[in-house]
Order: sequence, then structure tokens, then C-alpha cells
Amino acid sequence: MPVELKVPAAGESIVEVQIGEWIKKEGDLFRRDDVLVALETDKASMDVPAPVSGKITKILKPSGSSARVGDVIAHLEEAAIGAESAVAGATAARPAAPSGKSDGDARVMPAAQRLAVEKGVDARQVPAGGPGGRVLKEDVQRFVESGGRGAAAPAGAAATAAHSSPSGAAIGAASGAPSAAAVRTGGHREEEVVPMTLIRRRIAERLVQSQQTAALLTTFNEIDMSAVMQLRTEYGPAFQEKYEVKLGFMSFFVKAAIDGLKLIPQINAEVRGTDIVYKNYYDVGVAVGSGRGLIVPVIRNAERLSFAELEVAIADFGRRAKDNKVTVEELQGGTFTISNGGIYGSLMSTPIINPPQSGILGLHAIQDRPVARGGQVVIRPMMYVALTYDHRIVDGREAVTFLKRVKEAIETPTRMLLEV
Repeated sequence: MPVELKVPAAGESIVEVQIGEWIKKEGDLFRRDDVLVALETDKASMDVPAPVSGKITKILKPSGSSARVGDVIAHLEEAAIGAESAVAGATAARPAAPSGKSDGDARVMPAAQRLAVEKGVDARQVPAGGPGGRVLKEDVQRFVESGGRGAAAPAGAAATAAHSSPSGAAIGAASGAPSAAAVRTGGHREEEVVPMTLIRRRIAERLVQSQQTAALLTTFNEIDMSAVMQLRTEYGPAFQEKYEVKLGFMSFFVKAAIDGLKLIPQINAEVRGTDIVYKNYYDVGVAVGSGRGLIVPVIRNAERLSFAELEVAIADFGRRAKDNKVTVEELQGGTFTISNGGIYGSLMSTPIINPPQSGILGLHAIQDRPVARGGQVVIRPMMYVALTYDHRIVDGREAVTFLKRVKEAIETPTRMLLEV
């Protein structure tokens, strides 16, 4: 009797998932608790282990399709599988791939494959940058521009590529192929339709919700980063040796933000119906980039943590975000968010609140700029910061006061240790 592989419960309020990569294919053997497939939710990814040992007889939901919690996504055949037979079966049960192709080729989008053939690139060697580990046309273009050429193209591709060479142009003209001018004006105009991942859909929904339900306003300031940079230079090596993590900028800003939130509690509150709910705890979300988009894991009770504990937590989130290992629970809640666009080179931006929060602090790139100090023009490492806030419960005066407090704390970081 076949065993049904169903979509497991993925967390509170999650009813739909997207099928990610099938680790095991039809006919593959596996042991109990081996990962069979990865699922994508609107908050995080999760692996589905095998409930029994055996073989996949039928995959009902291919990669990229949607399913609901409880849906049957594959049929399994239970059998006693040893370690060696599981490995051998996984290899033997899968039909041999045609020359020049592999199982990973299914993750190469058609437009990317065509461009790879045209450029003489082995698409299997191109780093994937698309959702679900897909290789997109832009990935191939970047790979070619960076000089990372792979295996030679098939014979059929050589003729296609020849059109771009001087000798090939004559051959192409004789065979009736379009000229270079025709290609520029009308040839190779391709579109590629890729399903939006659940997390990207969720991000889009929440951003639109934020714009539609909150009265958003942004105020700006700039911070002299000299003092913090000096502290990092002076104590960074000892800090890293003791705690095995680098002393970054984010822990200073988390501490400074909490200092400001204690001064202006409205920014740590939320609107709930016709009430304002003030929080006497500080769960700070730190926006980090992942392979599936920007996610915001939450540092719980951040006010209780030391600089070292904050840096360890932030570094751990960053590592696991790249591997899609941040859990759903770690993305839920949060009373305030800090987003650092400066790591991507952003000089100025207006971040959008993550509802139902009432504030988000945006950090930006540090640049040497001329500033006036003591009647003299000097060069200092400066950073623009932005606070977007919900004007329904936070007035401009409070927002400006909060941002000034953050500025003072970063420019004189010892005050955070003295709590003055």
C-alpha cells in the first residue's frame, strides 16, 4: 500500500506552501528521516523528511507548484533500505542524462539555456541567482561578463555563435540569417515568466499593507561614526579573540535604538483597533538578505543582551539566512526594526515599516564628508540615518527626538554603557 507524503503544518497562520527542490526524484531510494523535498512558505523554508524508508513512486506536485497544508505531494513505497543500497538505488533508478545535461539542468531557465549556448557557456557552471536556485538569463550574462567561461558549446551552438564573429557574419548572411542591425531592432526579444515565491508575495502584501494602513513619514539625520570606528579599531581584535565574533556596527545601533525607544515609547508601541499598545520589552528585528529576499529575524529581549551577545545573534542570523535555515518562529513578532541598506551602498532611503510596528530605522553607507567642527572644516566618516514612523501615534517632535538620541549615543558610545 503506498504511503502518502503530505505537506506538514508549517506554523501558525500558514496554510499554503510552494514546492521547492525535490532532493529525491521518482525512483530514488531513501532512508527514514532523509530529506525528500524543501518547501517554501511566506516566512521561511522547511525540509520534509521521509516518514519511512523506501522509494518515491510518484511525485504529484513538481517544483514551483503550490500546495496547502495536508495536501498529498508524493506517493512512497515502503521498503527496508540499507545505507549502501539507498545510495546505489538513487543512482541506478534515475535514467542516464543525455550528453551535456544533468539533473540540475531542470533548474536552468530556457532563456538562460539559450544564452548559455549562444555564449559558449556550460549553464551548469553558472551560479544560480533566481528564486528556488534557478539559473536566470541575467546570471548567465553576469557569468560571461566576469570572464567565467565554461565548457565549449555543442556543435549546433557553434553555428549560432558564429553569427557574432566576423567570419560567421558572412555565413549568416548567405544562409538568410538576420543581420546584426535586425537583431538589435527586433531579434531575440524574450520574456521569462517565473512564479513569484511565497515569501516575495508575502513581502509585497505587507509592504502594500503598510502603505495603506499607516500614516508613514520619514525624518533624517546624519551621524559622525568616528567614535565607534575608533572603538572598533582599538578593541575589535580583543573582542573577536574573546567572543569569536567580529565587533560590528549593528550592535551599537541596536543599543542606541533601545536607548531611544526607552525615551520615546510610542515608537515601540503599536495601534490595535482604537487602542495604543505600549511594549515594555524590546524585540528588535534586524533585516538581513537571504537567497529568497529580505527577511527580518527578531532578537528577543534585546535590551538584556550584551554587545557580544548581540553580535553573536546577528552573525548567526546572517549565516542561516543564506542557507534558508531561519525558522518561522524567529521571523514572527518584533517591536522595532533596523535595516542596513549601507551594506549595498545605499546613501539615502526611506524604509517602510513592518506592520504592526510603528517605526523602522534605516542605516546607510559611511562616507568621508567635509563637516564643520569648532569653526574648522574637517573630513569625518558620516552616515545618513532615516526613521520612518507611523504618524498616527508618533508626532514629528518625538520622531526627531528619537533620532537625535540615536545620533548622540553613536557619537558618544560610552554613554550607552553608563546609561545616561
